[in-house]
Amino acid sequence: MATPTLVVGAAIVRGGLLLAARRTSPVEAAGRWELPGGKVETGETATAALLREVEEELGCLVAVNRWLDGAQPIGSTHELHVAICSMAVGSPRPGQDHDELRWLAPAELDDVDWLEPDRPFLPAVRRVLLGSEV
Repeated sequence: MATPTLVVGAAIVRGGLLLAARRTSPVEAAGRWELPGGKVETGETATAALLREVEEELGCLVAVNRWLDGAQPIGSTHELHVAICSMAVGSPRPGQDHDELRWLAPAELDDVDWLEPDRPFLPAVRRVLLGSEV
């Protein structure tokens, strides 16, 4: 079996809140929420890909604080890895891939319809937001 394509997601944290982004496409994901990010390109590190994807999708710069443990399959060909990030420069804005952004408090994480691969990372993100894990 081929090695899955690496996909990276940014759990962007600011002031005890998590940034969630609502997808506009593809059709099966439109209207659902995700941690922004995308595919790692050939010759690119996961961190470099995450920084590039956030800048392309949200028009801002983040700093990668640390990668969360584990990975989640996306279908049978891709695998999601998520990093805790902090804002570095600018403010995120919706772009071509997202039509809405929300800053969610720990108690609000279950209020949006997350894409399945992102869901297993939410307990660790909640712990970070609550300050019990850095």
